[in-house]
Amino acid sequence: MSSKEYILQTAVTLFSKQGFSGMSMRDLAKSVNMSTSAVYHHFPNKQALYLDAVHFAFAKQASAFDEVWQAELAADEKLSRFVSCLVRVLSTDVDFRRLMQRELLDADDGRMQLLAKEVFQEQFCHLMAVIEQLSESRQVHFSALSVIALVCDIIQMQPLSRHLPGWQAEHEQLDFIAEHVLNLLMNGIKSKG
Repeated sequence: MSSKEYILQTAVTLFSKQGFSGMSMRDLAKSVNMSTSAVYHHFPNKQALYLDAVHFAFAKQASAFDEVWQAELAADEKLSRFVSCLVRVLSTDVDFRRLMQRELLDADDGRMQLLAKEVFQEQFCHLMAVIEQLSESRQVHFSALSVIALVCDIIQMQPLSRHLPGWQAEHEQLDFIAEHVLNLLMNGIKSKG
């Protein structure tokens, strides 16, 4: 792993735990045992570091999503594989999930625009194209957003869910979550809305 990759990996963890405002370049330099100037050698400012860190965190997972979109499959199978992939990513990459949750809570408009354009736009457009093939609805953007939100919220709610009535251990199995979400989606997406 190069020193730049090590800095990025550490930055993802720090941003996910402390947020953009809470993490300083000095904190990062200390965490990677480098001088602050050495960190600035790789990244001209915190904003550039942040964007590269999010790209780095997402790039680890992007190839799995790309396989879904590039496969010669029917739209419903692509949606199924996307949901399974998203469930796996959000369940296993805690730093990435925490980073996204923190950013949504902070809701800094400038960073949201950067994330939308630089990191998530391509994947979101692929998802909208699949939903458009499955639905008669004109609300393709909102339907795509709902797919992502449903998966994110189920994963995010797991620590609370296991203490609520009716919880079963299978509710935390990745295949169970993906299948359940897909069933909800297919019943809702195929209806007019």
